[in-house]
Amino acid sequence: MKLPRLLLPALALLATTSAFAAPAEHVILVSIDGWAHHYFEDPRCHMPTIKKLAAEGVRAKRMECSFPTVTWTNHTTLVTGVNPGKHGVLSNDYWSRSEWKKIPLIPDPIFNKEEIVKSPTLYDVVKQAGMTTAGVIWPASRGAKTLDWTVPDVFEQELFEKYGTPELIAEAKALGIPVEKQMEWCKLGNPGKAQRDYMYSQLAQHIIRTKKPNFLALHLVSLDSFEHAHGRQVPEAYWAANDSDNRIADLVRATEEAGIRDRTTFVITTDHGFITYDKMINPNVVLKQEGLTKTVLGKSLDKSSKVFAMSEGGACFVYVFDQANRDSILAQITPKLAAIEGVESVIERKDFARVVGHQLAEQDEREPDLFLSAKDGYTFTDSLADTQVINRTEVPKGAHGYLQTHPDMHGCFVISGAGVRKGGTIDKIDNRDVAPTMAELLGVTIPGVEGRVLKEALK
Repeated sequence: MKLPRLLLPALALLATTSAFAAPAEHVILVSIDGWAHHYFEDPRCHMPTIKKLAAEGVRAKRMECSFPTVTWTNHTTLVTGVNPGKHGVLSNDYWSRSEWKKIPLIPDPIFNKEEIVKSPTLYDVVKQAGMTTAGVIWPASRGAKTLDWTVPDVFEQELFEKYGTPELIAEAKALGIPVEKQMEWCKLGNPGKAQRDYMYSQLAQHIIRTKKPNFLALHLVSLDSFEHAHGRQVPEAYWAANDSDNRIADLVRATEEAGIRDRTTFVITTDHGFITYDKMINPNVVLKQEGLTKTVLGKSLDKSSKVFAMSEGGACFVYVFDQANRDSILAQITPKLAAIEGVESVIERKDFARVVGHQLAEQDEREPDLFLSAKDGYTFTDSLADTQVINRTEVPKGAHGYLQTHPDMHGCFVISGAGVRKGGTIDKIDNRDVAPTMAELLGVTIPGVEGRVLKEALK
């Protein structure tokens, strides 16, 4: 299903600028993908640059993320300040009831930002207030009209250059920043992630030095990849976390070289934590046993199926296709799914808004009819070829997506620089608080935010 194009609201009227000078002229937001809260105090995770920024600013011991605790959803929450049901980026993928297939949102292969993000972003209102904006592989920002300089979070070389700002791509090539390696390094998997982060930070540094944007958002990817492959708190993950710190040091140095360090605020955070697992749950095996999920040659979903369970890592989206009999089907399958080994929680429709901040399928057809969340040590799979409900992995791996209230899904948050108090600690924040706090620093207001300004962190 091609989603209807969502036009930008008249943000020029909604983006209100403070009558007084804003506390900061520049805000740099960096997301270290998969930077779980426990890394900050772990002695094996050095991260000297970030710890120095924290000592000079404020950090939160824990940041609760949005459900599902996945990349596309939470990066959008970070810049909108609202839950997924409101901003519209519901997960990394969704099942299209009309097209009868899984539609990927990650890594922006199909849709532009205006087609999937339904709420105003910080960079929208910053741009509408007459300031400048930049995004370096920020999820769900492909083709964003309110980013002055950008490269998208996509794998394909053609899309990377098509949706990258032509001026920026040309300047990068002239400087020897290897943007032509994007697809090659993506194909390498984990061995290419450090090179990618280095390239992305080089692009961000160039933007800072030469454009001095009022707002810049950067996404670093290597830590998440190594945690997926090996689990959390393993040597590979510590190496990636410390390498991410090197990239932050690059950005700090770039602000000094640009002469804007004392007018810049750094916000270093993440999209989710991680859990190590060695068992995979496949609810579709139970649904097949109930006669509700049918396959074509054991590979694809037959159109006579009444239910399908789609994996989002530690979360599972259960779609009921027979809406006329939805309630009776849910009454049949809910206790069966809740009884599966490794299932921690079942979130029913009546609790969508209150518990996980989602809408119902009647309001957004991409929404499922039931959510599941796994226990520690488990993740979900949706293979239609499986015959066993529980399968074991050969080696431990890492996943996220679990309920946002799970402590191991909580992330790190550090804010430091212009307009920020020195040496403070907050016990816990919500990731919806990040966008309005950055907006406050830049003297603008994002309409409709659900989060709060972290006044205790600001001067």
